[in-house]
Amino acid sequence: MARPDKMQHAGQAAVDAARDTAHHLLNIGAVNFRPEDPYTFTSGRVSPSYIDCRHVIAFPLAREAMTAHAVELIDREIGRDNIDVIAGGETAGIPYASFVAVALGKPMVYVRKEPKGFGRMAQIEGALDDEARVLLVEDLTTDGGSKVRFIEALRAASARVEHTYVVFHYGIFTESQATMDELGVELHALATWWDVLDAAREQKAFSVEQLDSVESYLHDPDGWKPMA
Repeated sequence: MARPDKMQHAGQAAVDAARDTAHHLLNIGAVNFRPEDPYTFTSGRVSPSYIDCRHVIAFPLAREAMTAHAVELIDREIGRDNIDVIAGGETAGIPYASFVAVALGKPMVYVRKEPKGFGRMAQIEGALDDEARVLLVEDLTTDGGSKVRFIEALRAASARVEHTYVVFHYGIFTESQATMDELGVELHALATWWDVLDAAREQKAFSVEQLDSVESYLHDPDGWKPMA
């Protein structure tokens, strides 16, 4: 997947927010680059990079800065008046949804991964009116697959879901956009691996060899080989 040009699509505000988010993620230790000993995810994919967005909730300054960026993004790209309810996906999306809901002064629900009980609200905790315009919030997305069950559950409860927001979008798998297009949902994100890589180079957070290997992975995740 080609490197996206954020400036072309959203302007300087989005670029500044992405850069600041990336630096926060690095500063709190949420990011690791390990091309010499790569990670194997549950999907079977091998990756030289790992991010733990759940880590953010323990760091107030990073959390508050990223929530402020989220609010600006939502106002700019969606419009808060076009949202009735904020929904968090179980489990990592729940704290982020609560941060955003409080900042926007909106009601919140959360969506379970699996139904509990029976009826149209079996997967959803909280009050949700018919035809409510819902923004689904999660911590991150890789290929977009995890969003499907949450969006389908919300729509089964008669909600309207046209947007989803994540702190972090891998930004290297074409499947993520294809999945969102099939669902008719627009994906909004603060930062991608490209933003984190740029910030890591600025901070000299890892060796040049590690950074170069990660960049080769971002250009060709399926063809990438670990460092010798």
